[in-house]
Amino acid sequence: MANSNRQRHTSRDARSVGGAISPSGRGALLGSVRPANPDRLRILWYSNAPWASTGYGQQTAQVIQRLAKENHQIAIHAMYGLAGSASTWNGFKVYPQGLAAYSDDVLVAHTTEWASQDLSTPTLMMTLFDVWVLKSESLKDWKNIASWVPIDHQPTPPDVLQWCARPNVKPIAMSKFGSRMLNVAGVEHLYVPHAIEPVFQPTESVALQSGGKMTGREFMGWEEDRFVVSMVATNKGNQPARKAWAENILAFSIFAKDHPDAVLYLYTEPDGAMSGISLPTLMDAVGISADKYKVVDQYAYRHGMPQNVMAAMYTASDVLLACSMGEGFGIPVIEAQACGCRVIVSNFTAQPELVGDGWTVEGQPWWDAAQKSWFFTPSVPDIVNALKSAYNAPRSRSEDAIAHAQGYGADAVFEQYWKPAMKELSAWCRS
Repeated sequence: MANSNRQRHTSRDARSVGGAISPSGRGALLGSVRPANPDRLRILWYSNAPWASTGYGQQTAQVIQRLAKENHQIAIHAMYGLAGSASTWNGFKVYPQGLAAYSDDVLVAHTTEWASQDLSTPTLMMTLFDVWVLKSESLKDWKNIASWVPIDHQPTPPDVLQWCARPNVKPIAMSKFGSRMLNVAGVEHLYVPHAIEPVFQPTESVALQSGGKMTGREFMGWEEDRFVVSMVATNKGNQPARKAWAENILAFSIFAKDHPDAVLYLYTEPDGAMSGISLPTLMDAVGISADKYKVVDQYAYRHGMPQNVMAAMYTASDVLLACSMGEGFGIPVIEAQACGCRVIVSNFTAQPELVGDGWTVEGQPWWDAAQKSWFFTPSVPDIVNALKSAYNAPRSRSEDAIAHAQGYGADAVFEQYWKPAMKELSAWCRS
């Protein structure tokens, strides 16, 4: 982790991608004829609810529907996004969150209840969440747990490593970086990256209920002659904020002083969630006036913006600013590039491997005492230099970015990674 103020422009080779299904075809997936599958499992998927407007929610919706098409039996434990009684989503049973902060207090109970409905099929508990939060003693006795685990520190934090090394746990790394960290620790694992649906492509406008159309710039409220820097990230945690809001916004303020046409669009919460910071207060502190930034409509944000509208927003942006202190993956970086938008990320954890066309910035290590491992504070001067490079780059969409993002297409990832992973998990559950 070098402590230098250098920035690099990165352009990677294209990866292949197969055909993909539309998100609008979700119901048809479940109603289609399912082939016999000798590797069938009964899976309790523990993550954000599939309707949640989060990266984990998106991956949940995407993967479980494809697993169902392969004749696996799926239910969801919504540790975030559903309180109260059990529900259904597109034909899937959804168990509610528990009383513990991360709902692991009811995880075994939900899995046991789901397993009891078909004792002839092996049951697998699948987690898509930070594993260091899984504290329930009951999890030590459950036989088969697969954890699609984010690793956003270097090296792998001890609590994460301890979980991944359990004999009843099969880790699945979601990034090449995470896979390298587990290899260094000598932990056997699978590798399956996150992926995006084909709706993320260059999208100039979206249809309105009135019959008209709205461009991405109209959605954001910016004129065509502005240089639009977008940020798509959660606003939570202030000790420190993992998304490095302070560093990114300070860098933008410095850059904008010499580039008066530059504006900032924020797809987040202005006042934070789960102890997030006040972004208006931060803007005022660094001298960014109210006419230089906008925040997405909060009603629409909390309900989840349609993916085609997100694609139009990415397409209309000149660059995505996404330098963070660490990422298990970083799905907005791929979404933006799929729409032809270049990106700026930190040169740390999974972030640089996601860049097909954009810039990586350096910084310095930051010791996370809670995780007993290192985060990364991106360099403000380096971010400023990357913004200058993006400003001087062609304003047209990047074909290199699009080609790189295609390697993370949902159908391609499912065929290349999920299908062989499920065969291995099935054999493991039956052993």
